Amino acid sequence: MAGGAGRAGRGPEESLCCCEYVARGGERAHLAAALCDCQDLDEGCDRLLTCRSLPPGMLERIADTVSDRFRIPWFTGAVKVNVSLIPPLVLLPVFLHVAALHFLLAFVILTSLPIVVLWYYYLTHRRKEQTLFFLSLSLFSLGYMYYVFLREVVPRGHVHHAQVALLTCGLVLMLVALSRAKRDPGYLPSCTSSDKSPCQGSTELPSRKVLGIANGLQGAAGPGVPSSRVVNGDTKGYSRTPAEGSAEAKEDWCPKCQVVQPARAGHCRLCGRCVRRLDHHCVWINNCVGEQNHQAFILVLSFFLLTAVYGIVLTLNTICRGQATFLALFYCPGVYSDYSSALSFTCVWYCTIVTSGMGYILLIQLLNVSYNVTEREARMALRDNTGRRLLGGLVVDTGPYS
Repeated sequence: MAGGAGRAGRGPEESLCCCEYVARGGERAHLAAALCDCQDLDEGCDRLLTCRSLPPGMLERIADTVSDRFRIPWFTGAVKVNVSLIPPLVLLPVFLHVAALHFLLAFVILTSLPIVVLWYYYLTHRRKEQTLFFLSLSLFSLGYMYYVFLREVVPRGHVHHAQVALLTCGLVLMLVALSRAKRDPGYLPSCTSSDKSPCQGSTELPSRKVLGIANGLQGAAGPGVPSSRVVNGDTKGYSRTPAEGSAEAKEDWCPKCQVVQPARAGHCRLCGRCVRRLDHHCVWINNCVGEQNHQAFILVLSFFLLTAVYGIVLTLNTICRGQATFLALFYCPGVYSDYSSALSFTCVWYCTIVTSGMGYILLIQLLNVSYNVTEREARMALRDNTGRRLLGGLVVDTGPYS
């Protein structure tokens, strides 16, 4: 025990070799011993083999242990790798290559993939967990589709260099837009964050008229309120404590971030922050979509849609010569005669499924923008029965914002 305490006490101050790391408990550990001392895993396997139920929380503890020990050697010590990044890198190429073997395999795999992805999305959404799985899947899918296009389609000689350059330009523009969408979506300064400076100031609530502006109500702030506190219908001096008896403050007070939210702001349970004009938390970019990155998010969807459709057309015109583009998607004689064309055709169908989903998201975003409603407001209106569905349910009119 004394020796263990001494090792735990040294902690990260001492230099680590490439295969050492500081475990969750603070003790030094080695990658060679990653499979040792797995009591929860041993007990879980024993219970499964003997058909006994697992105690509550055992699966979570096993997952935490695996996540903590999954590391790669590095100069300053073993670096932790997010486990959710690995499945797309391994499973996507395997599934696509297996699907290219036969039409029935392609049908089963391409039908099952969206179901599995949606199931994992609802699982993580219900647990309110952040994961890099979807971002890893989207980025690796782009890279792998581009790789297959350059390796299997371009060498056939029917795609010109200008077309390859245009497709590459679309991919680069989409990645640039993605980098902008990954930036600050409009986080409000939080008293619970590491930076306490925004909370050091007035703890008085703004006047009811200023709160009225923050809540999207009509009217001026009045002579008693400095004009510098009201910018674009918002207030800069957010209250840090809810006033007793103030209905507006209690409605807009966020107990987790310790701020009064301005109009149309919302708290993201995944990020743990309040965001200005929060639209939704997008798992595909692993970031919130709010006031400052909404335009970049729509650009990402637009560039992806144009680039993907262009790549699908080029590929079908190459491997299904003489067929109309839309018809070739469903009828391409002899496409499974050689493995190269079969793999390209399978990737085309994979891109078509993904593009259809992204196209639907873009359509909903454009409709919401045209009606000046966010996705969060639409969900809340449907939950509270205060909105009405339009255009066959594609958009929800919430009323307050025209």
